[in-house]
Amino acid sequence: MPTVEFAPALTRHVACPPQRVDASTLRAALDAAFAAAPALRHYVLDEQGAVRKHVAVFVNARMIADRARLELALAPDDKVMVIQALTGG
Repeated sequence: MPTVEFAPALTRHVACPPQRVDASTLRAALDAAFAAAPALRHYVLDEQGAVRKHVAVFVNARMIADRARLELALAPDDKVMVIQALTGG
């Protein structure tokens, strides 16, 4: 089962330890993680279900390119990391 982990910048708002989830896609993995910590959904996804601009999602240390289509297939040993992205100039 894939592992989903949220960075401390997000879990300081809503407690959510790393989780092993029964999911075959990135969206399903995130949905399973949000079931354990529903308030995180608002921090991570926008109203259309896309990853917010201030959040970055990595699968096996590679940042996902498409914030809206989260149907990326996951293998049982994949690791999903959700972090708060830095912005500014």
